[in-house]
Amino acid sequence: MSEVVEVNSSPVTIIKNPSGTESPVQVISAPPYQFTPSPLIFDSAHQTNTKSPFAVVTPLASPMKKAMKSMQNYLEEIGHLTKLDPQEDWLPITESRNGNAYYAAFHTLSSGIGIQALVLPLAFTALGWTWGIICLSLAFVWQLYTLWLLIQLHESVPGTRYSRYLVLSMAAFGNKLGKLSTLLPTMYLSGGTCVTLIMIGGATLKIFFQMVCSNLACNADSITTVEWYIVFTCSAVILAQLPNLNSIAGVSLIGAATAVTYCTLTWVLSVTKNRPNGISYESLETKSDIAKICSILNALGIIAFAFRGHNLVLEIQGTMPSSLKHPSNLPMWKGVKFSYLIIACCLFPLAIGGYWAYGNLMPTNGGILSALDKYHGHDTSEAILGLTCLLVVINSLTSFQIYAMPVFDNLEFRYTSNRNRPCPWWVRTLLRVFFGCLALFIAIAFPFLPSLAGLIGGIALPVTLAYPCLMWITIKKPEKYSAIWYLNWSLGSLGMILSFLLVFGAIWTIVTQGIEVHFFKPQ
Repeated sequence: MSEVVEVNSSPVTIIKNPSGTESPVQVISAPPYQFTPSPLIFDSAHQTNTKSPFAVVTPLASPMKKAMKSMQNYLEEIGHLTKLDPQEDWLPITESRNGNAYYAAFHTLSSGIGIQALVLPLAFTALGWTWGIICLSLAFVWQLYTLWLLIQLHESVPGTRYSRYLVLSMAAFGNKLGKLSTLLPTMYLSGGTCVTLIMIGGATLKIFFQMVCSNLACNADSITTVEWYIVFTCSAVILAQLPNLNSIAGVSLIGAATAVTYCTLTWVLSVTKNRPNGISYESLETKSDIAKICSILNALGIIAFAFRGHNLVLEIQGTMPSSLKHPSNLPMWKGVKFSYLIIACCLFPLAIGGYWAYGNLMPTNGGILSALDKYHGHDTSEAILGLTCLLVVINSLTSFQIYAMPVFDNLEFRYTSNRNRPCPWWVRTLLRVFFGCLALFIAIAFPFLPSLAGLIGGIALPVTLAYPCLMWITIKKPEKYSAIWYLNWSLGSLGMILSFLLVFGAIWTIVTQGIEVHFFKPQ
């Protein structure tokens, strides 16, 4: 039998084998145990509880059993030793790891539903009832599957947590190809979304102010659109001073509640009102076959872009504690399932009800919200319309926080890498103010950027539909020609083809119809 000798001056346990050789075993964090024989272990209670009549009770048996049990529990708890970079504790995404399924649901719901959902009925004008519902259902299942893949890939390599989409892409495709394929799309989905939210939030603030001023003695045009952009950005930057991703869970909850409320409000109001005269559900006529194809591709792009947030799912999961007994993928998947149940209850009635209410009369700019104002603005309470605008503004403010968090994380990563210490509070504040000012400048200088959303969105589409499938094959290495291998290869290839077609359709639309380019003149 091997004899265990405790060395007090070093956290190393020496195990002497029967052959006389010594095997050092490094104990990571378990406290040393002093195996001192004690006569107390020979009491009658201990002997009575012995289950086997052949058990040999020795002075070393009880402490040895305790030590082995403690070590077994310890190894079961850590499972595999996670290599934690001290820099992770300095960055806003992984600074706090006390997240849970509720936080995951709040963040996923806030990032997964937004103003882009209001244009879903427009896709049905090109696809019609049958293909519109089929494409929307398939897109929902597809993106939910890729979400599940990302959640499983978060800890796919023992000892490593991929808490950022770009890091996972580099691990799967290599440093160069990973950066080349993922850096621009993830930057657009984070920083570009923040610029769009400034445009939407500022413009909606202006509309809300005009509604309020219509009944008051004030000049609604006294504040310009640029000034409303500044008001919105200042509010967003002040709210952005919350330190890390877990600290904005309450903000995400408010954002999720406002998004669900205004989506539900718009389709309920549209369905309960009388439908406008001349409504039709026939497919719109086009001048040529290529124009029809581009119209269908645009509709597919609208459906694909309605589901967002895949670039944030790894970051959200990175805020959770994880061990072998309690891996982070379990609460994360619970939160995602709950949030996407609510998202489905919002998007499907919005798309189907909006198309039923307006048909081919749906405005191409603004979607169902513009249709509600155009056809029912005269018979709808201004209080309800004003409430809808206010909800859109609040949702834009809260969505800005979660989409800006990867940008804040990247800026602080550069600082901590150079200085090898965490950001002081004043540096963190300055970095976030800097990003807010940069996003404001882009929103003012390039007000035509929403016209390029189809082009840039087509480039970013693989982040949602293709890359997770390809990363699963590269990292997990499933058996060739198995069902999961065929499924992921098929979905990944189809996602890349769809991305190429959407880019082609966007370029064709820009060439044939043109875009109105104007700098520093937001409408």
